[in-house]
Amino acid sequence: MREGEAGGPEETGVAVVIAAKDEAERVGCTVRAARDLPGVDLVVVVDDGSADTTADVALRAGARVFRHSRNRGKGAAMETGAEGVRLIEEDEAEAGTRRPPRHLLFLDADLEGTASGAAPLIEPVGTGKADMTIALFPATRMRLGGHGFVVRLARGGVSRATGWEPEQPLNGQRCLTRAAFEAARPLAPGFGVETGLTIDVLRAGFRVEEVEVPLEHRATGTDLRAQMHRAHQFTDVARALMARGFRPAVRRGWDRALGRTTFTRRQMSRKFGHRDRGNSQE
Repeated sequence: MREGEAGGPEETGVAVVIAAKDEAERVGCTVRAARDLPGVDLVVVVDDGSADTTADVALRAGARVFRHSRNRGKGAAMETGAEGVRLIEEDEAEAGTRRPPRHLLFLDADLEGTASGAAPLIEPVGTGKADMTIALFPATRMRLGGHGFVVRLARGGVSRATGWEPEQPLNGQRCLTRAAFEAARPLAPGFGVETGLTIDVLRAGFRVEEVEVPLEHRATGTDLRAQMHRAHQFTDVARALMARGFRPAVRRGWDRALGRTTFTRRQMSRKFGHRDRGNSQE
């Protein structure tokens, strides 16, 4: 463990943080599976402006819930979740329970029962072998092979910034020490959060490793909403890289991706006669 984190690895618990938007159908199962993970004694759900009953379902499943009155994006939801954990720990200390700050395990709301497979992410951080772990989804590795243009942008940006090339740079399932998390604040906004988090943690001198885990969430798809989602992802990742000094490479990648996305929109507009302005959140 790094200096400044009190106690040994065995004394440090784990708090699961789940950012959720309109996930009432899945978040309850995800919370229940997360609560059974080794070392986990707290599950926090951040309802990021949901229009459904996500918050109520998460509460019934045993999570502590914080709510955004409007959708603020994944990065903001993760920060709210971490701050919620800190406030809960302050309350515990005032009540006489003093303990080292919990490690943070970030999970997606749509993992459902597969969230029980996240334990391998915890072990390297809990034993001090790594400061942050990033999940590798075996099914995603076989299906995509890392050829998506957003994945390429993020992977190349992390590699140029740090010299380390992640296989799944956009994977949001991560466990990290509180010190590593604080070193990366403020987080990059929106869907640029994973790319920015990886770069900032590595630049601060912390150790990062990818760990294969048997997790799976729903695929993004190929319809108009999915294409809009990928364009949103690309924009947020590009902004995270630009903020970290990679404007020229990002600009070339954006020009290529924009042409592909525009072509897809035209095709879908001709087919359906309208555009879907819905906001999709991972």
